[in-house]
Amino acid sequence: MSLHPVFKAGNVALITGAASGIGLAVAKLCRSYGMKLALVDISAESLSKAKDSLGSGVLTETYARDASKLDRWQDLKSSVEQSFGGVDFLMLNAGIGLKGGWEDTDYFHKIIDTNLFGVLNGIATFLPTVRQQEHPTSIVITGSKQGITNPPGNPAYNASKSAVKTLAEHLSYDLRSSSTSVHLLVPGWTFTGMTGGAMVKDKPAGAWTPEQVAKHLEKKMGENIFYIICPDNDVTTEMDKKRILWNAEDIANERPPLSRWREEYRTELEEWMAK
Repeated sequence: MSLHPVFKAGNVALITGAASGIGLAVAKLCRSYGMKLALVDISAESLSKAKDSLGSGVLTETYARDASKLDRWQDLKSSVEQSFGGVDFLMLNAGIGLKGGWEDTDYFHKIIDTNLFGVLNGIATFLPTVRQQEHPTSIVITGSKQGITNPPGNPAYNASKSAVKTLAEHLSYDLRSSSTSVHLLVPGWTFTGMTGGAMVKDKPAGAWTPEQVAKHLEKKMGENIFYIICPDNDVTTEMDKKRILWNAEDIANERPPLSRWREEYRTELEEWMAK
């Protein structure tokens, strides 16, 4: 397996949403290569537990920050540069999932402020720091399949992750001739606090662990893949591809939106998935 050159002893990884789940799993991956860690999350208590779980031996600092607040990012930049000097691997992973209705504007603001502006704030603040390094660097942005296939039930979350996908695509294009690679991590069903892990004790058989997602990220980064779409134990890569294509063909074939979930398209969908 080819290894992305950013995974190197002494390099600095800054990870948001790092106190648990996929963020913590990627922190452990970086630690296994001897990388220094700047771990960011909203809860100081959760960060302390995460730091303890990583053990000692390599410089690790934690920063309790709200990713949705730009002023907290400016403060974070000063602290990180003072402790580490620079950043080689930037993972923008902070996210929340809430439920609400069309008249609940707070629901939309809370999700979009964190999931979208948490990414945009991170790019605006740390892109110059990442780009000034004289060796290969990387930016990973965590998206969601819901931002691609857009299932019904949570329009604010889907919209936030769709926008994150667009930002990541444009960032990748703008940095195409640079030494900074950009990757969109799209987890499948993963057993974390965002997907019931905090309330369900035992991992469902169909779900991946955060560590499996981190290893898939490592592999695909080594292959210089932008769209890192993770399967899980229920959904294969081939199934994901067919669902993505079906969704795109709603537009191309002038079907109504979200046809995958409409009763009148059930038979056609089943035939499509069986091909």
